[in-house]
Amino acid sequence: MIGAVASSSASYSNATAPAARGGELSPEQQRQVEALARADREVRAHEQAHMSAGAGLVRGSSYSYQSGPDNRRYAVAGEVSIDTSPGRTPEETIAKARQIRAAAMAPADPSTADRQVAAAASQMEMQAQQELAKSRQAQASSGQGNAAIAAYRQVAVNDAPDISFAAAA
Repeated sequence: MIGAVASSSASYSNATAPAARGGELSPEQQRQVEALARADREVRAHEQAHMSAGAGLVRGSSYSYQSGPDNRRYAVAGEVSIDTSPGRTPEETIAKARQIRAAAMAPADPSTADRQVAAAASQMEMQAQQELAKSRQAQASSGQGNAAIAAYRQVAVNDAPDISFAAAA
């Protein structure tokens, strides 16, 4: 999960709920609504940044809500799910790890959970790079052996004396 972000918002007392006072909000309640609305915008923008950068890997967002003194629900925390499984090849894993890291760090203010996911993606990328380097080294080693044999054969053929067979008639 990435984007487990929570916004600190002011608490309020239902004792002075708008319905009890004819539907109008007190100045304090209005400040609370403004703080909750700001938190809602920030949380939604944070999760949307994850979803945009992680397209194809990120699945829907989920939110935790708080009711305001105006009886509306405001998102005060959220998270998205992301596929962090490795790719089928080291190259795919490297590309996927980079996208995971980009998605985790996409918001303007990454959370601690976001930074942990980014660190895990960096680790996954490093492991895939090591695996790829080992694979390339093994290929180069076997390729050098084949190249040495081919060079030997070429030298052997070029250095061989010309022998002609004449058929007796």
